Amino acid sequence: METILIVEDKESMARMLRETLESEGYETVIAGSGTEGIKKIRENKVDLVLTDLKLPGKDGIEVLRASKEENPLVPVIVMTAFGTVETAVSAMKLGAFDFITKPLDTDHLRLLIDRALKNRRLVTENLLLKDALSRHVGAPDIIGKSAGMLEVAANVQKVAPAKTTVLLLGESGTGKELFARAIHNLSPRKDRPFVPINCAAIPHELLESELFGHEKGAFTGAGEKKPGKFELADKGTIFLDEVGEMDMSLQSKVLRALQEGEIERVGGTHSIKVDIRIIAASNKDIEAAVKAGAFREDLYYRVSVFPVVIPPLRERRDDIPLLIEHFISKFSAEMNIPHKKVGPDAIEMMKVYSWKGNVRELENVIERAMILCEGDTVTKEHLRLSPTVSPESALMNVPLDGTLDEASNAARSAAETLRIKKALEVTHGNKTKAAEILKVSYKTLLTKIKEYGIETV
Repeated sequence: METILIVEDKESMARMLRETLESEGYETVIAGSGTEGIKKIRENKVDLVLTDLKLPGKDGIEVLRASKEENPLVPVIVMTAFGTVETAVSAMKLGAFDFITKPLDTDHLRLLIDRALKNRRLVTENLLLKDALSRHVGAPDIIGKSAGMLEVAANVQKVAPAKTTVLLLGESGTGKELFARAIHNLSPRKDRPFVPINCAAIPHELLESELFGHEKGAFTGAGEKKPGKFELADKGTIFLDEVGEMDMSLQSKVLRALQEGEIERVGGTHSIKVDIRIIAASNKDIEAAVKAGAFREDLYYRVSVFPVVIPPLRERRDDIPLLIEHFISKFSAEMNIPHKKVGPDAIEMMKVYSWKGNVRELENVIERAMILCEGDTVTKEHLRLSPTVSPESALMNVPLDGTLDEASNAARSAAETLRIKKALEVTHGNKTKAAEILKVSYKTLLTKIKEYGIETV
């Protein structure tokens, strides 16, 4: 619900305007003078200012200037008597959205306010779009039918309608922002802004200004007042990705925004009300960070009201064929080339691959393969993946139709292969040190390497 500040010195007119606007579903704040109006602008979070031009004390032009200094995105509509239209036009040159003459036509006023607020939302969305494009934000659809993904989807649907703060946990590349967007799109805030911020990608000294905005002259280079992402996300959702990377001093300000619904710009002297839903995400163990003193315990409890754990790709391998087909279709359309098939050898290699980068890595591999494949079928050679596999996938290939001894031997071979590879990786190929780590003789290690066909540098 938007809030409109009415600055009008005639009590009967102010009351009529209040009743008219509240009947349209707006909240209203009344000020009886220009001085009081400027005070209300600074004390309240308003979405539009409706001010008379002639006021006791400070006039409507000064109210306009104060509003534009406080937040340039808030539209100001000036009410004026017929004889002062020329002054009203001057007000528009100073940044007023429009003016309306008295006696007021309330139907025209309603249309004017509706247009002004729609224009404000459009300007806000354009600012956010420019920021998104500058960071190349883009993400595929959520794909998956595995038990883990179905559970996540069910939790998202349950929590989306509420204002509850959500903490998305999962490794890099699992699609945390996708789920954050899904929660926003399924919520009553879906028509309001969704504002993502990667806390790890912005230097600590700049993150506060990015989140909360700054006043003119707040620091070197702050040539003009700038609203922060919390203001732009008002009545919408803000997504704090990698929230565990935020330093302690900034965490306290985010906590205040959560608890009080208030922020303060860098260099500011007063609070600004905001109505936002916060969705946070991390690929780190936030509980461990709390124990280590690197994350505020009170903020942790506020952001983790409803935790959702997104499984890594290696734990939902049944989804890999679906994801492959999705990315093949996506890149066929983007590259304007015929849809390609994926050979069984390529599918098998991708099903057993470790996928440390999760879905994002799989997407990159498919994009590369589409470029390399000149025929109609993607093969494993086009994938350019190393032959290493995860422990889970290696053990998945243990034969289950032979004797118990055969299954045990196959499992032991798979486990020993993986453990030797890990030891060689840690020692950068030094077999002597690897043998020490594995507590076997150098000769035994060489025998195992030869037996299992392990490639070494």
